[in-house]
Amino acid sequence: MERRFASHPNEVKQFDTERLRKEFHIPVIFAPDELKLVLTHEDRMIVGGANPVNKDVVLTTDLKELGVTYFLERRELGVINVGGKGSVVVDGTEYEIDFKECLYVGQGAKDVIFKSADSVKPAKFYLNSAPAHQSYPTTKTTLAESESGAMGGLENSNERTIHRFIHTNGVQSAQLVMGMTQLKPGSMWNTMPSHTHPRRMEAYFYFDLPDDSIVFHLMGEPTETRHIVMHNEQAVISPSWSIHSGVGTHNYTFIWSMAGDNKRYDDMDPVGMKELQ
Repeated sequence: MERRFASHPNEVKQFDTERLRKEFHIPVIFAPDELKLVLTHEDRMIVGGANPVNKDVVLTTDLKELGVTYFLERRELGVINVGGKGSVVVDGTEYEIDFKECLYVGQGAKDVIFKSADSVKPAKFYLNSAPAHQSYPTTKTTLAESESGAMGGLENSNERTIHRFIHTNGVQSAQLVMGMTQLKPGSMWNTMPSHTHPRRMEAYFYFDLPDDSIVFHLMGEPTETRHIVMHNEQAVISPSWSIHSGVGTHNYTFIWSMAGDNKRYDDMDPVGMKELQ
């Protein structure tokens, strides 16, 4: 498991492109038959992926890094499948997880195994894990079952649908909040006007993006903005003090996840368009 340390905004002002990418960009989420994990000290979130192709993938890591005897002893887990049909086995119970379906795994689950139904079109399980102080039931949810809402408009190139999976009015968790935003054809902007939420960090995972397209992910303090170029199936870490917006050369889908002091999706500090620099 790779470790990323937290960064102070005054320090980030001095970063060049290479350093920005080194600290915040996660270029590889999926590798065949592997578990890829990045631990960020921003609210101790873990971002990663499991890509079972020819064999099952088990949720495990160097437990000394987490100070526990098994992965979810003091953590919870959110899983969204962005590949072919698959399943997640949690302490002997198997949950079938199809494309864009979500599974929440509560604190205390000891054995978590990721499987693909077809090695030709394997599952790709995007993972987010946050520290947990309370155990909640393992729960599956789908796009149809999620709390969804349309936002934006084509005139502003940001017509999109937001699906909330793990949140206060949906699947319950200790602190993890997780959902998915799908942009309509002809729309490229997300989360603009932008905002911050100093009470919790956020991670973005971009997918459904053609290989010859990119997303410019915007970050930094509102008056000290920076950008990171994102390709398909890549993730980025957003500190609590940073904006997190993006514009693509093609419409796309992204998964957002948060951890911090509360689970309120609408807890944010808006940033006016004229404030951005």
